[in-house]
Amino acid sequence: MVFHWMKRDMMMADSGGQGGYPVANTGNYTNAYTGAETAFTPGSTMAPQIKEWYNTEALENARSNLIFAQFAKSIPLPEHHGMTVEMRKANSFGDVPRLKEGVIPDGQEFGYSAVQATVYEYGAYTPLGRRLERHAIDPVAQDAAEEMGAAGGNTQDKIARNVAISGSNVMYCDKADGTHISSRSQLDGGCVLTPTMVNRAVTWLKKHKAPRIDGKYIAIVHPSVTYDLRETKGWLDAHEYAHPDEIFNGEIGELHGVRFIESDNAKVYKGKPLASDSATLLVNGAISSAGKTITFDGGTVAAHALKDRYILVGAVKCLVTDNTATTITVQDNVNNIADNTVIYPGEGGAEGIAVYGCVFLGKNAFGMIDVAGGNMEVIIKTPEQAGGPLNQFGTIGVYFETGGAVLYEERLLRVECGSHYSDVDEDDE
Repeated sequence: MVFHWMKRDMMMADSGGQGGYPVANTGNYTNAYTGAETAFTPGSTMAPQIKEWYNTEALENARSNLIFAQFAKSIPLPEHHGMTVEMRKANSFGDVPRLKEGVIPDGQEFGYSAVQATVYEYGAYTPLGRRLERHAIDPVAQDAAEEMGAAGGNTQDKIARNVAISGSNVMYCDKADGTHISSRSQLDGGCVLTPTMVNRAVTWLKKHKAPRIDGKYIAIVHPSVTYDLRETKGWLDAHEYAHPDEIFNGEIGELHGVRFIESDNAKVYKGKPLASDSATLLVNGAISSAGKTITFDGGTVAAHALKDRYILVGAVKCLVTDNTATTITVQDNVNNIADNTVIYPGEGGAEGIAVYGCVFLGKNAFGMIDVAGGNMEVIIKTPEQAGGPLNQFGTIGVYFETGGAVLYEERLLRVECGSHYSDVDEDDE
């Protein structure tokens, strides 16, 4: 009972301690029975240990969110070696030819290709007032550290995801009736990821000699895609084939030699609403001759708000070069557009629905830079360090550096599909 009381008192009292932990008096030890305070000897205080606990909790929370990065090749960047890493790989030779008697064969060229990646820094913090920590019922500093760690991990995961989906190889899932799809804007909710499409992706990786990871290929998919896959014949849940300590973070199952990893950070392409009060717009007046200006109504749009975005005018995808409150200018001519044709966001599928980017990969397909001294750090400042002339607040923040690049294009394939949830899922940042 005494230990429980001490812990509760420290979490609700004033924050003056090292690491921003809300201890009653950073320089004193408080007797739980009498309330008497005794000064710690120099260098002897509970605050450093508590700070380490916060860091551990936050960093563990961050690691639990790293789905994509677990499949990236780690590329070290020592200190004082610049901010750009160049990765070189030897070019492959062709087949060895049969020799002719006494004839010296032609030599084969040998060389290298290079991939470069640049590191960037990321950081955020939140201030915690002394009064808040003093009077709050919940352990504010602990909660803030955990949430900051989760935010840092989530951001790192999205950065790794953006590297993984940047590869140039892409396939589109066909419609349920077998109609072939050749672009994202043609995908509808029925173009789901099927066992046939998985098999096609596996065949592509095999034909490009992509090495496997522990004997299997990997696919990282959105939960909405998982829903469709679980309904298919041949799906094998992860717990049916793997020992718990052999399962990758986020692993859910296997199909056709592919181990599937589920992540709610998997890329969703949809596009933000076109207007402040409407996701779509309407063509105002039929367009009967070729031109680049579309007059619209149906929503409130600020001037220049749609510049450099894509739109779907019916089924025609257009790049917006500028807009006013009533007109949109597009890069290429449009023609034969009826009055009141719906204008959809053009970053997703047909009629603006959500499209999902599924990443199929082999070993070392992409890499993330491991910056010496730049790994994620939870930084805690006491009120004495950060709180101004009156020591009014401390801060809890997170900082890291990272960057990455696709290393082997032939080991990375993005398969884009729809889902039964395409109408309701939102665009991913």
